[in-house]
Amino acid sequence: MSGRVLVLHGIWNTRSWMLPLVWRLRRAGIDAHSFGYDSILGGPRAAVPALAASIQAQAVTGLVGYSLGGLIALQALQQHPGLPVSALVCLGTPLSGSQTARQLCQLRLGRLLGRSGQLLGQAQQRGTGAVRIGQVAGNRPLGLGRLLGAQGRDSDGTVGLAETHWPGLADHCVVPATHTGLPFNRQAAGQVVHFLRNGCFVPGVAPG
Repeated sequence: MSGRVLVLHGIWNTRSWMLPLVWRLRRAGIDAHSFGYDSILGGPRAAVPALAASIQAQAVTGLVGYSLGGLIALQALQQHPGLPVSALVCLGTPLSGSQTARQLCQLRLGRLLGRSGQLLGQAQQRGTGAVRIGQVAGNRPLGLGRLLGAQGRDSDGTVGLAETHWPGLADHCVVPATHTGLPFNRQAAGQVVHFLRNGCFVPGVAPG
């Protein structure tokens, strides 16, 4: 892929969390840069327009979003259909809504999600024009969702495999990683590179 790629972190993270993935993308020849936002106090209301402005200013053609970052990226594409982005790769993003987020709210712990709680808990609407969207999901069930009883074995421990599926996806694959481990997983990084360049994931890897 020619052009710049922005990489978005998830909730409770900072842009430095994604540096290992950014480094791997750069080693593969992709002009990748980390995009930071306030996931708790700012949430999507602040992050989405800031991302859209950065995409326009930097001529960004690709996006990579980890967990909440994938939702922020999708919202930007839906709310600003003229953006020059041709591909979005999500990593463990609950496109069909997060049961873990809803469980936190039921336990009166929703404040931990700040202004991003509503976006995390709801299923996303379709409609991103010509942008191809791929999802890399993990299948190692160790994480917060398991502790809360919100997720079973078919999950990455925080996000269920079923929650990573979405009608608007061009492709979906599964790698051996927990939710927390996805940004650091070499196989996940390889799949991101392949999707950005080809619009699909590596053939022969287990589909979601």
